[in-house]
Amino acid sequence: MILKSDIRKINELQTTVADEADTGVLRELLSDFKVTDKFACILTGIRRCGKSTVLYQLRSLKYKDAFYLNFDDNRLYGFDNNDFLRLDELITESGSRLLFFDELQEIQGWERYVRQKLDENYNVVITGSNASLMSRELGTKLTGRHLDSELFPFSYGEYLHAAEAKGGEVSVRDYLDKGGFPAFIMSDDERILSDLFEDILLRDIIIRYGIRDIKGLQRLALWLISNISNLVTATGVKQVAGISATSTIMEYFSHLESSYLFHFVPRFSYSVRSRMISPRKVYCADNGLISVNSGSFSDDRGRKLENAVFINLRKRHNTLFYFSEKQECDFIVMRKGGRPLVIQSCYELNRDNLDRELGGLFEALAFFETKEGTIVTLNQKDNFIKDGMKVNVIPAWEFLLE
Repeated sequence: MILKSDIRKINELQTTVADEADTGVLRELLSDFKVTDKFACILTGIRRCGKSTVLYQLRSLKYKDAFYLNFDDNRLYGFDNNDFLRLDELITESGSRLLFFDELQEIQGWERYVRQKLDENYNVVITGSNASLMSRELGTKLTGRHLDSELFPFSYGEYLHAAEAKGGEVSVRDYLDKGGFPAFIMSDDERILSDLFEDILLRDIIIRYGIRDIKGLQRLALWLISNISNLVTATGVKQVAGISATSTIMEYFSHLESSYLFHFVPRFSYSVRSRMISPRKVYCADNGLISVNSGSFSDDRGRKLENAVFINLRKRHNTLFYFSEKQECDFIVMRKGGRPLVIQSCYELNRDNLDRELGGLFEALAFFETKEGTIVTLNQKDNFIKDGMKVNVIPAWEFLLE
């Protein structure tokens, strides 16, 4: 329980910080983000990707009178359901009909409070760092009353603005290594990303889900980030993680994905069972996290390019697969009302890999009866035609700016 005067003081201090903050690069998400009457607008994403900054930018550009409160604040430790009554009084005194709540999922019973404010005709915008927790609670109390958006670390285009760089091979190489976390781009201090990696494991998984085998989870996360774009199965990583139960590995996979740290892409199949039992390809939320935290001693530029291609696709599409029949293709993007996008990632096409890369792509194009596909490379541009199907080879900087 917290005094009303303390909540007021925290609100005033946080609002001052928000109003005086250097919000930096305007996020691309803002062009499509709308506050909608009778719906809670939910913005989720990995820690430190800029969700709070988006709220600052919304206040600065459109909603200067929004009531703002960040619940991920040590001074609000102990906030409980009774304190929502005190918060109500402060909101009424502010006169604002628009509420910005940062990391509200930290407070038990938050979804009932949001439903109450919607019923009172307030507009509500919420941020959160855990997809599973948010969706579970939204599904119980806010069914049909929320609109969801996801925020990722800087895209390549946003990175160019932040780094004051030009599109091209040099900046793409930098982006593949540094990734897009705003604080790291500005400081180049690797401790930011090593601490963030541990912070996500601790705060978003270990504490939240009461994980007892902390070392096992840490070993698993380290192995995954060192094997980006590889195929993984729960059975295959048990020995590496030192965890005996496959069910525990699957549970950890779910937690790691809910925290937005890793993404697991299934093999395409029309059979649901086949998709469930086939190995999945693992990708990370950000290339900088890979560079700083991976235990691999190789440069891994090919895998980093593939990871960047995945992130770019995942920002725009929710349904992604890899293709594996006689040969393989990295990405199949399923689209409503349209043919799938068929995309291969290859750092450099050469005589040794050309037939393999084209073979997997052409096989996927034929399988999906699609006429055109793409190979993303570091800097090459070309095209190939076979049996009425066309493959466009494009440099990464062009693809990432689309």
